Amino acid sequence: MQHQTVWILDFGSQYTQLIARRIRELGVYCEIRPCTDIAPDALPEDVVGLVLSGGPASVLGTDAPAFDARWLHTSVPTLGICYGMQLLALELGGTVHRGRTREYGLAHLELSDEPGPLLVDFEGGDAVWMSHGDHVERPPPGFRISARSGEVIAAISGEDGRSFGLQFHPEVTHSEHGSELIRRFVIDVCGAVGDWTPGSFVEEQVERIQALVGEATVLCGLSGGVDSSVTAALLHRALGDQLVCIFVDNGLLREGEAEAVRREFSEYQLRIVDASERFLDALQGVTDPETKRKQIGELFVRVFEAEAATLPDARFLAQGTLYPDVIESVSVRGPSAMIKSHHNVGGLPERMSLSLIEPLRELFKDEARAVGEVLGLSEARIWRQPFPGPGLAVRCLGALSRPRLAALRRADAIVREEIAAAGLERSIWQSFVVLLPVRSVGVMGDERTYEEAAVIRAVRSHDGMTADWVQLPYELLGRMSSRIINEVEGINRVAYDVSSKPPATIEWE
Repeated sequence: MQHQTVWILDFGSQYTQLIARRIRELGVYCEIRPCTDIAPDALPEDVVGLVLSGGPASVLGTDAPAFDARWLHTSVPTLGICYGMQLLALELGGTVHRGRTREYGLAHLELSDEPGPLLVDFEGGDAVWMSHGDHVERPPPGFRISARSGEVIAAISGEDGRSFGLQFHPEVTHSEHGSELIRRFVIDVCGAVGDWTPGSFVEEQVERIQALVGEATVLCGLSGGVDSSVTAALLHRALGDQLVCIFVDNGLLREGEAEAVRREFSEYQLRIVDASERFLDALQGVTDPETKRKQIGELFVRVFEAEAATLPDARFLAQGTLYPDVIESVSVRGPSAMIKSHHNVGGLPERMSLSLIEPLRELFKDEARAVGEVLGLSEARIWRQPFPGPGLAVRCLGALSRPRLAALRRADAIVREEIAAAGLERSIWQSFVVLLPVRSVGVMGDERTYEEAAVIRAVRSHDGMTADWVQLPYELLGRMSSRIINEVEGINRVAYDVSSKPPATIEWE
């Protein structure tokens, strides 16, 4: 089935994926494409709109990405955001100036007398999120100014009602009514009906998987997390007994992981492989986080390959890779900056004997959860907090050792127990413990101690791309700290992380 689609040209903004997320919230499918793509002579019939993303470059600079100006003369409505607005204005005959002062953070809109279809009925004064140095000095011919922020032109609209520019970022939660602006463009202007649903996604992926795999056997790396569990359930629906799930105990898991997976996925062909000694021996003394990720990624694949060798016609490896894993690992769509490699993406060895299947690769976390509900996974599994593929290796900072991992594993279990007892599991995106290679002096039982420090981390988020730290009750923090120090050997100090993303990341490594 063909779905109405909005194409997003990615000019490198770390917010590009949020634009896609907001459009998909409307039930409209969208694809992110490199800004360097050559414009086709005619757009496919299913494409109903075009968005030009923001980006870190200057449209006036020599480092501006190559761009085919024919994109601005297609048959569909176009929305330029930040860099996209400046590019649209410059290419169509307007002027763009380097700002004397840059504008980052919250600003407030002042609407013009003719704000255009995206801003009509707004009262003005809305807080919006700015992130730019250059600005449009004069709109191109056929465009009017829709709004300002002080002296800066904040929005423009074409007199034909089909082309628009926004200097601010409507896709971020800081912009008031930002989602409504995107809805007006996608639904009202582009005429999208919103027929892309979790149910339709499942039906289409089942058909694609069956056509790709044929009679071959597929191995699925099942960790028990949301991503891999939904992937396994989707493949099981498509392939039945052609699917073999491999749960690898790598020695970097939380308490009770293997037992819980064995119980819930007992109807699948499930193999639990104890490779903990192999992983921990390979990681002994490794401190660099990127090295940890890449070694873990390669070891995972080698374990899967060894299992595949025992199965007839095993030709595919399935992984629960999501879109944020991809966009933060490598610039696969546009010139977006790399943040870290993900073990499923940047950590994979270049040569593998198995072909990859990643059916959730273009989904965000909450979209994957919605697909899991359609597939009948348990509520506890669907709403389980995200857990990094490299496991406790990237929460045990510094060199890994069995005693340090044991201390971290128990401290993490205490935090999870207390969060659950406080009824906060569903309202918190992630809550966990980080063990630091930092020792401090303490006193326990009238004796001097010199042990490591642990940090509790708890954040709220909608999609993992931005996150705010949670203001946990002092009483709860006190209980967790007291239990960790009293019950976990090797830790004598507990701190709480009050950093948001950005500028920090959710995980420490």
